[in-house]
Amino acid sequence: MTNVSIVTYKTASAELTRCIETLNSNRVNRIYIIDNSREKRIEILCTQYENVTYIACENRGYGAGHNIAIRKSIAENADYHLVMNSDVTFGDTVIEQLTEYMNRRQDVAQVQPNIVYPDGKAQYTCRLLPSPADLIFRRFMPAYISRKNDERYLLKFFDHQSEADIPYHQGSFMLFRTKCFEKTGLFDERFFMYPEDIDITRRMHQHYRTMFVPIATVVHCHQAASYRSFRMTMVHIVNMIRYFNKWGWFFDKERKRVNKKTIEAIRKAMRQP
Repeated sequence: MTNVSIVTYKTASAELTRCIETLNSNRVNRIYIIDNSREKRIEILCTQYENVTYIACENRGYGAGHNIAIRKSIAENADYHLVMNSDVTFGDTVIEQLTEYMNRRQDVAQVQPNIVYPDGKAQYTCRLLPSPADLIFRRFMPAYISRKNDERYLLKFFDHQSEADIPYHQGSFMLFRTKCFEKTGLFDERFFMYPEDIDITRRMHQHYRTMFVPIATVVHCHQAASYRSFRMTMVHIVNMIRYFNKWGWFFDKERKRVNKKTIEAIRKAMRQP
């Protein structure tokens, strides 16, 4: 049994319709639409589908919205819960492939497939745990300065042809084993938006494997809102400050250990025939 949650905020009707139809072609059980904009048109759209539950919600952030649906999945004893964005689409076997993979590997709490742009270009959604320098270089430094740092942080050297245990899955598509939330907790609602995916993958990774699995591919029309809006840039900065206040700024022994182990494992897998 797999449930899904999508948090919307003034989301285009056509985009949400494509997403719901993508999910229904994968025969998911229940789709929760958590609408942080509380728009009547989205509510009306959702009534067209028997397996879609619409929840109008005060906008307390991305993670807080998904937590509403995750709690319902836990109460329903769902095996898996998929957190995804409305601008993601994929073929009709993707969820089956990923859940079958997790059925065979009980130590895996979270998986992410190969994620690409609509033109097929790779998105670097498998990442190391970030340091403040990683994010400062990406955001504010010229490309020729940040290139080497990005190569490491975004694991650009990784060919994405083999499985890998990754400590940070970008939040556009994260499939969780629902029972693992009992040990790790849900999304940290102190983060309004952006670092909640780093934080929850990191906590899952402390107890389980959090795997990149290249057997399936999804398409993500990434909007990168914080690069186009000053307001969203400020939201990003404030919430990353909260993240580093929680986990440590320049002194984070766990980050150093986990990142070193991740790089070594990826390089070893890529050397194997």
